Amino acid sequence: MTDISFPAPSFRLIRDRLDGPAPQGLEGAVVALGNFDGVHRGHRAVIQAAQARARALGKPAAAMTFEPHPRVLFDPETPDFRLSSVDEKVRLLAATGLDGAIVMGFDRALAALTPAEFVQKVLLDRHKVAGVATGFDFQFGKGRAGTTEFLRKEGERLGFTVDIAPPLLDAGERVSSGAVRSALTRGEVEHAWRLLGYPWFQSGEVVHGDSRGRDLGYPTANLKLDPNCKLRHGVYAVRVGVDGKRYDGVANFGRRPMFDTGVTLLEAFLFDFKGDLYGKTIDVAFYAFLRPELKFRAVEDLIDRMNEDSKAAHQILAGAGNAFPQLTDVAVTKRG
Repeated sequence: MTDISFPAPSFRLIRDRLDGPAPQGLEGAVVALGNFDGVHRGHRAVIQAAQARARALGKPAAAMTFEPHPRVLFDPETPDFRLSSVDEKVRLLAATGLDGAIVMGFDRALAALTPAEFVQKVLLDRHKVAGVATGFDFQFGKGRAGTTEFLRKEGERLGFTVDIAPPLLDAGERVSSGAVRSALTRGEVEHAWRLLGYPWFQSGEVVHGDSRGRDLGYPTANLKLDPNCKLRHGVYAVRVGVDGKRYDGVANFGRRPMFDTGVTLLEAFLFDFKGDLYGKTIDVAFYAFLRPELKFRAVEDLIDRMNEDSKAAHQILAGAGNAFPQLTDVAVTKRG
């Protein structure tokens, strides 16, 4: 167990919608534009570009992101595997040192804006940006017709700075949210960690299970993840954040073949923890895939394997140092 130190909150969160009045609090900022699902290393390069420009101009730096993800609006039948919920994303953004974030409600009205209308109505009229930074492949406006080149020209014409971050490569692979999702679906959480820059995590409220783990000598904290989570089912070495503390542990994600009730759960056993977690919101970070889910001939065989899993997780996490997602729990100013 180790302590988690959070920086003092000075982060401002603004939720904005086109059908409401223009919000106050971050006007005149240099904004990093993007969806920022996962806030991976490529996203952080965009954020760092915004922060550098903001320092040069003597302005605040903020992120502007969009919720829900445009895919939800345009392709609602396709499952949307999110790397981070909006709350998780905000906590990650706050930890980068940004002054705030603007969460734009993505709806039909916003989607219908032409690129020029988006620049004028959203960036300038509503938020009076001093500059923007974004990734090389950012597209925006109706039909995704807005390009970074268009954005650059609009900045020159209308008087705001534009910084475009180039693609970020890792061993020849482009760092992207899609690459992280692909790694997680294969259970390659170490690969995802490298692309993200931190161990991938999920937050959730601890719910009651069937107490099966307690009967086996492994009481677990149970979380119901988003049904669209495509993390490979199996057993993982994890580290869990609870009430400002971290605990090493082992977790199973899936349907437990020995006791399958048809419900997919994340069940985390925390080493060296005693207490009641029901109703608490915890963070579970993933460090290594240990094995797939298995069905054993007898409960005793399952317990023996759980003992082996715990030993393996202890060894892996002992070599992980203090690695944990950098998260800031902030006092936020919400609108809408």
